[in-house]
Amino acid sequence: MAKQDKETYDSYEKDVYDNPPAGPMGVHRGARSAASRAMPYVIVIIVALLAGLLFWSIYSGEINNLKMPWSSQGSSTTSSAEKSKSGESKSKSQSDSASGNKTDASNADSPTDSQQNDQNADQNAGQNAEQTDNATAQQAVNTGTEVRVVNATNITGYAQSKADVLTQAGYTSVSASNPTGNVPSQTVVWYQNETDKATAENVAQTLGISNVQQSDGLVTPIVVVLLD
Repeated sequence: MAKQDKETYDSYEKDVYDNPPAGPMGVHRGARSAASRAMPYVIVIIVALLAGLLFWSIYSGEINNLKMPWSSQGSSTTSSAEKSKSGESKSKSQSDSASGNKTDASNADSPTDSQQNDQNADQNAGQNAEQTDNATAQQAVNTGTEVRVVNATNITGYAQSKADVLTQAGYTSVSASNPTGNVPSQTVVWYQNETDKATAENVAQTLGISNVQQSDGLVTPIVVVLLD
């Protein structure tokens, strides 16, 4: 049995992998400096100091006294805006006072509402008086108006007797006749125009008739139709 030789590192032939380059390789890193190792601790300390300072300023109220670089500009802008607003309000008050003075002057020159109302009332009263006079003139009883009395009854001479009553009352143009067409269902006094209404009412009152109506197509201004 042959004796087995012991194989060692030197028994193999050297290649490129047996001569590695100097320094760290792969996942290995070189040693860091002291400054880089201390930097995280310094950052933590600075953040803690800032947080403590912020908490103290909020708790003590000193944060309101801190002036930021932009605070002066904001205050100046606010003050200028307030000044402009105050100037606008002053100018507005002056313009309002001026307009008030103008209004007072115009009111002093123009008549008051009560005076105008009095003038309007006087004018209306005058117009109403004129209308009343015209209405009175139109509604005056005219005994010279032609009146025709129609006998639609079976009583002979009944229309003439009523015509005589009107003549005795002062009417000067009264005639009696018999019906020539359709007759109404009850005794009535017809008048032709609105100006004859007062005369027709007087005729009806004289003869004791309560039914007075305006009718179109009448030949005589006032027609009295007598029925049973």
